[in-house]
Amino acid sequence: MDIVANYHPVLKAFLAGSFSGTFSTILFQPLDLVKTRLQNPSQNVVAATVDGRIQPGMMTTFVNIIRQEQIVGLWRGMVPSIARCVPGVGLYFSSLHWLKTKLGKNRQDLTAIEAVTLGVVARTMSGVALIPITVIKTRYESGVYKYNSLSGALKAIYKAEGIRGLACGLGPTLARDAPFSGLYLMFYTQTKQSVPKEWLQSPTAASGIHFMCGVAAGIAASLVTNPADVLKTKMQLYPEKFPNAMSAAIYVHQNYGVRGYFKGAVPRMLRRTLMAAMAWTVFEEITRSIGLK
Repeated sequence: MDIVANYHPVLKAFLAGSFSGTFSTILFQPLDLVKTRLQNPSQNVVAATVDGRIQPGMMTTFVNIIRQEQIVGLWRGMVPSIARCVPGVGLYFSSLHWLKTKLGKNRQDLTAIEAVTLGVVARTMSGVALIPITVIKTRYESGVYKYNSLSGALKAIYKAEGIRGLACGLGPTLARDAPFSGLYLMFYTQTKQSVPKEWLQSPTAASGIHFMCGVAAGIAASLVTNPADVLKTKMQLYPEKFPNAMSAAIYVHQNYGVRGYFKGAVPRMLRRTLMAAMAWTVFEEITRSIGLK
């Protein structure tokens, strides 16, 4: 940590964010896998059929993935998940730190509007940079595509679909991630501001408070942005069938109604909430130890 302490503040934020993202990505990957399967009906029907009856619930999907693909099957798509989430979290935290520095503020000084704005801009920057990995991650998790490696997937998609294939679902991805990050940061900072400062300064209580603030912030942000996540999954799995968000939205509404926009909401809410809470908790502890605060 002494060596890291001499790095540029933006680089410190990137390293701290990447480090925190690694643990949360690995731990909560099964929830992301189940969410993708629930949002992909054709695959879900196969995966969630027990004794001839379709039971597309979250726990049933969990059990059947284990039955058909063993325990390791729950971590399908781990490589693209890490390739996306780890630098993605790093880019998010470093760009957020850079933006706050430009405004001459720290996180405790942010108003609700400033928190939302900075969260949206920071996530948009990282989301655009990593959209090709997002496409590959979704396809790995779905079980529909059989790629052998990350580089092989990039080459296959580019050869078959061109640049457009590597960026499919960008609109819904940003409509999902940017508002989530903005809303999450707003709820997180506002919740922290309501906690007595002496609690946050306590070595024993600070981590628990950061985590609980993160959980509370994540629940609301996850529910609001789930419809965009459903559309993103459709577009990235079937780009020829759903060339734009409108076509995906019409399909979901005609076939499943309003409930269709919340497919996979429970595992996604659990993953995004716990992952974000853990990432922020670890980030807070690391930045404190390397002198970024």
